[in-house]
Amino acid sequence: MSITELDRAADPLALTRRDFVRTAVGTGFAAAVQPVSAQAIRTDSDGLTVGEVTILSGDFKMPAYRAMPAGRSGNSANLPVVLVISEIFGVHEHIADVARRFAGLGYLAIAPELFVRQGDAQGYGEIGKLVAEVVSKVPDAQVMGDLDACVAWAGANGGDAGRLGITGFCWGGRITWLYTAHSPAVKAGVAWYGQLLGAPSELKPTNPIDLVGKLNAPVLGLYGAEDQGIPVAAVDQMKLALAAGNAAAKASQFVVYPGASHAFHADYRPSYQKDAAEDGWKRCVAWFKANGVA
Repeated sequence: MSITELDRAADPLALTRRDFVRTAVGTGFAAAVQPVSAQAIRTDSDGLTVGEVTILSGDFKMPAYRAMPAGRSGNSANLPVVLVISEIFGVHEHIADVARRFAGLGYLAIAPELFVRQGDAQGYGEIGKLVAEVVSKVPDAQVMGDLDACVAWAGANGGDAGRLGITGFCWGGRITWLYTAHSPAVKAGVAWYGQLLGAPSELKPTNPIDLVGKLNAPVLGLYGAEDQGIPVAAVDQMKLALAAGNAAAKASQFVVYPGASHAFHADYRPSYQKDAAEDGWKRCVAWFKANGVA
């Protein structure tokens, strides 16, 4: 009998931290972002197959939210694949909604819960504690391996791994840059206000600016001119590095939105900037099409 089974035998209502994350993938909003803005977009699942799947990453069973057109399963589906990488709050309703938006365009979208080994990102009510106790403890190498597992799973479950895109927000924006440098399978990346610079550490040995010579595909960076955490000066520094990088780096582009702050795409938060978010989404979709994903 597993530890979880023993817990439940003693108390049928008891749930371990991992159980909570697994049952909550893609549903509700993270505690740290409450209350949710009334403007939050909710994309329905009509015509889609959606919900949680389990992806084997090494010997770890990783939960993920999957969305794809209904009736398109098996190797014959041949759908373009997009990895949707969350902010620090994990795969809550907003990230699931983004996955459904891609599925409505014909993609197999996968949003993996990349924090689950370290803790329950959705359950923290304080951002500082969430970062200190969960997010800061997630090794980049672990994330790269988990995303490789997602790509392998997609290829065996209706996706065309030869048409692979990745997009991510905030924490996930940085991961988008890193994974595009890690995986030769990626055709295009779209990074929404992801960290570009930073001091190296044991768990985060490199940052996007360190990897411009290793990009396997072009990245579109969508950033806010009023982002206090990622100033325009950092974007300009990254632009110079890309210009001196390889072919994929040179093909990468930035759009910096005047008046937009960090998390301008997050329609469930006060930071949402409708015009910038909508323009960024159009550019994201077009970028994938232009670079062989769609």
